Amino acid sequence: MGWAESELFEKTLPDSAPLETSLAPSEKASAIKSLPKSVIVQYDVTKNGQPFARVKEQFKVTSNQYQVNSVTKGLGVYALLGERKLSSTGELNAEGLKPAHFELHQGDNAKKSLLADFDWPKKSLQMTVKGQPKMAALTAGTQDLASFPYQFMFLKTADFKKSITMPVTTGKKLNQYQYKVEGEELLEIDGKPYKTLHLVETDPEKTAAESKQFWLATEHHYVPVRIMMTEDGATLEQIITELQIE
Repeated sequence: MGWAESELFEKTLPDSAPLETSLAPSEKASAIKSLPKSVIVQYDVTKNGQPFARVKEQFKVTSNQYQVNSVTKGLGVYALLGERKLSSTGELNAEGLKPAHFELHQGDNAKKSLLADFDWPKKSLQMTVKGQPKMAALTAGTQDLASFPYQFMFLKTADFKKSITMPVTTGKKLNQYQYKVEGEELLEIDGKPYKTLHLVETDPEKTAAESKQFWLATEHHYVPVRIMMTEDGATLEQIITELQIE
């Protein structure tokens, strides 16, 4: 979401089992009914403490279909990079989001556009990079950059294991995102308290100076309210500034 998976920060993680839910059938049906019809969220992003970008996202549910749109606008000199747009469309079922199509566009540069089409019956993922197709095996639970932050809302606190793994396509490749649950934390953002679940990326190939962390709002459908990434000497922090849930 937002800047969190720009080309500068993409990493391929080790293979592992995909994230699984432990909800009983009745709980799954209840989870779908309790889902919001719309989530609109905005973030401010800083780089090493300085203004970097603004992100606006919308997650929308219509019947058994979902759509996610995300737009990131750079601030100051970073505005020259153009808007970064992500979109994901697909189905909604008891297991969560089932993407069908994903797009990433960076400014007016068509060469930087990335596409991904999910063929679930054939268990095949077709990514399009610089106009060329790239295939990968499609495993259950696979998400894309736009959809994966909203997959967390299908889980309850008890469903989060000590380690969470989710296959995610960037449109260029298929990664395995792995996180450990650090525990619950109370954050205060702009004077508003948020009860959160703190996730920390686990990747043995990374050094102590490299990290990615999520804080998910447990009372707001596990929407991320804070994201922090440190890599190559730069720290990017994405903080929620507005949240509308219907």
